[in-house]
Amino acid sequence: MRNHLFRCHQFDNRTVLPALAAIHLVVADFGTSSVVLAGSRKQGSGNIHSALKVLDLVPTRYHNNDAEVPSHHRLINDCMYDILGAQSKQHDKIKGKVDTPRTRFRKEDMFMQIMELHRRGEITSDTNILASVLSSCADSKILTRGAQLHALIVKVGYNSSVLVGSSLISFYSRCGQLENAHRVFQDMPTKNTVSWTALISGYAQDNQVEPCLHLFALMRQSVCKPNDITFATIFCVCTNHAFLALGKSVHGLQMRMGFDSYVHVSNALISMYAKCGSIGEAQSTFESIACKDLVSWNSMIFGYSQHGLAEHCLSLLKEMEEHIVPDAITFLGVLSSCRHACLVAEGRHCFQAMIEHGIKPELDHYSCMVDLLGRAGLIDEAWDLIQTMSMPPNGIIWGSLLASCRVHGSISIGIHAAEHRLKLEPGCAATHVQLANLYASIGCWGDVARVRKMMKERELKTNIGCSWIEVANNVYTFTAENRSKSQVNNVLAILDCLQLHMECKYDILIDGLECDDHEHLKFSLNTI
Repeated sequence: MRNHLFRCHQFDNRTVLPALAAIHLVVADFGTSSVVLAGSRKQGSGNIHSALKVLDLVPTRYHNNDAEVPSHHRLINDCMYDILGAQSKQHDKIKGKVDTPRTRFRKEDMFMQIMELHRRGEITSDTNILASVLSSCADSKILTRGAQLHALIVKVGYNSSVLVGSSLISFYSRCGQLENAHRVFQDMPTKNTVSWTALISGYAQDNQVEPCLHLFALMRQSVCKPNDITFATIFCVCTNHAFLALGKSVHGLQMRMGFDSYVHVSNALISMYAKCGSIGEAQSTFESIACKDLVSWNSMIFGYSQHGLAEHCLSLLKEMEEHIVPDAITFLGVLSSCRHACLVAEGRHCFQAMIEHGIKPELDHYSCMVDLLGRAGLIDEAWDLIQTMSMPPNGIIWGSLLASCRVHGSISIGIHAAEHRLKLEPGCAATHVQLANLYASIGCWGDVARVRKMMKERELKTNIGCSWIEVANNVYTFTAENRSKSQVNNVLAILDCLQLHMECKYDILIDGLECDDHEHLKFSLNTI
């Protein structure tokens, strides 16, 4: 609260003195310092509704001598945080709870306080305060209270406000109520860029691609122009659905509108190009960023990792350490690249370097290390690493160890890994199948029958594999053992031709080599 008092010195003393006197009353009755709280307990509980009348005493400012503009909303919000935070602190101390400086304020208190003050008519909230309360409801995903606040907004006549409408769209979108968000959007008499972007982001977060892109096309036809957040959202949609052609088109639009200097937009571009297979474009975008932030470096490292360029990841990490301190996500990307490239020594060094940087390994880091060691056949070392973890391993870690055991024939550890994973994920059909196969490999047919019976009782079925590819601006999806699409038969025909072509080249290679043991040579080539 003292910080908020200091802010008042920048205003005219004659206009602020009444407000300062009222704020002093608030501090005296509801201050957050220990001295004030002690004095407050001696004086008894104060009247917070009277103290909050300080908001009515804060002077307004005028723009161009005629248009009144709300002022000092930051001061208002901060005062409410401190006042309500003090109440929460006293309440928690009575119940023996330990509070933290900022989290002690409960967001629902702000909602209840606004509703109570409106009911009593002791304060008139403007659009900024209502938007702030809507944001708090969205953070907490409290749909009922947000709906109540929406009714209050309609009652007091603020439903035509662009700020409030945009906040309502964001609130309903974050609560998964996209129909209500779209209805609010349609009912808005005036829309701005924030309104369009809020709804586009809502559909993007809900993975509804067609409405998201349709809205973006409509926005382009309206008077509102996309901003940096809009472009970042569209790039994320292109990333998640491999829309490379669309992403390139939007990239060109973004550059023409002058948003290429925005770092977070460039970061989204790096991820899009990397995940859509254009690692060269991702690298060009990365190099064009004048002031790279942590996300820029991490995005490029993960891009290299996804393309199997482990050496590039390690080189970029060294370069990064000269400019910025890496974080846990950075080392996760490097460890992931070492895992796929089976660089055991480099992975160990990276894991140790992360600890030396003061970063505590998380489950994802342990998962990469277990998978790296397992792929290299170091099953015992992977098992020992799991036993020394500072946290219980999850199903992914046990699954990685199980897969490695199947490849390298470590039956006993594989059975232990499968049993542990089934305790965490009893509905995983693939683990049941793997466990049954492990038991079958050592002739434990009774255990095989037990696992199969368990699958039948739980009605478990393995998930069908799915893949997709973009060809000529169209995305084609394929599922295993699904011959219903004509394209699948065409693809299989081409694969058969390729296989015959490879076998022909293979036979020519064998016939052209001077080797007595052709069968041994064939075995050697098949294992490459």
